[in-house]
Amino acid sequence: MTRDRHPPLTLSAHIEKLPLKQPFHITGYTFTACDALVVSLHDGEFTGQGEGLGVYYRDDTPAAMLQQVERLCGRIERGMTREELLELLPAGGARNAVDCALWDLEAKRGHTSVWQLAGLSRPASLLTTYTLSADAPDEVGEAARDYARQGARALKLKLKDDHLNAERVRAVRAACPGAWLMVDANQGLTRETLMQMLPTFVEAGVAVVEQPFPVGREAWFDGLHYPVPLAADESVQDRADLAGLDGRVQVINIKLDKCGGLTAGLAMAREAQRRGFRLMVGNMGGSSLSMGPAFVLGSLCSVVDLDGPMFIQADREPGVSYRDGHIRCPDGIWGGPCALPA
Repeated sequence: MTRDRHPPLTLSAHIEKLPLKQPFHITGYTFTACDALVVSLHDGEFTGQGEGLGVYYRDDTPAAMLQQVERLCGRIERGMTREELLELLPAGGARNAVDCALWDLEAKRGHTSVWQLAGLSRPASLLTTYTLSADAPDEVGEAARDYARQGARALKLKLKDDHLNAERVRAVRAACPGAWLMVDANQGLTRETLMQMLPTFVEAGVAVVEQPFPVGREAWFDGLHYPVPLAADESVQDRADLAGLDGRVQVINIKLDKCGGLTAGLAMAREAQRRGFRLMVGNMGGSSLSMGPAFVLGSLCSVVDLDGPMFIQADREPGVSYRDGHIRCPDGIWGGPCALPA
């Protein structure tokens, strides 16, 4: 962004609570709502917006994120580039929200789209996973059947550190025999339990196993010749973590809340591709305002997990749509030109 051509900005930031339709269970956590930091940048004519949820397991909370943004408010309002922002805020939800607001504002000012600014081609839609909570096996099976009725073609099953994981996997496969399937352990397995699950994963046709081991136990991947591709999520926060996963996993899950925005996410994607990783885009939850920038990144990914708005009681209007297992995100939701000033 060229600051000398534009008037000073007015920044506003607030926290919005996004209640979930029902509790969502993963290893070690149960969620009933998402708290999101929403940042707006207004230049007197146009408004750019961004949303960040932070990284809960790193205590990157919306309250702390709001304090980060407020401390930097004067500097942001005087104008800054996205590259300058990378130096002023650490990776995390606060930088994500501000970075995405800067992208959105630049697109509106230029009567263009973020796709064009980023030099990317815009897909009409992306095949996305629909995520299943780590509930009891019969509940998981019923939820999978419900997703199938909604047109889901790819599923992501959350696992727990208990004895029911094999039953959960079999219940999902029985309910959706033709769906692409990945599982996410959220750090809940050991090398022993991962190997114990292998026959079930192979029989069920599991395509990816995400984050089987706890953060700090990446050495457990060493010498592990696992026939199902392994993905890193919690073990790879930003670009600096990629080198430590060379030869250990095959898939990298990039989340804008982890790496700190679309600018950092695109750079991380390029570096991960250079190292030979397959790319996945994920989300920490949130509304369509979070899905918009992640949808841009998703155009580079072979695995897309952008179903956050499906779990909240009320999404923004206009919002992304889910049909035939795909997510669609028109430019008018985020990052596109607007016909009239905001």
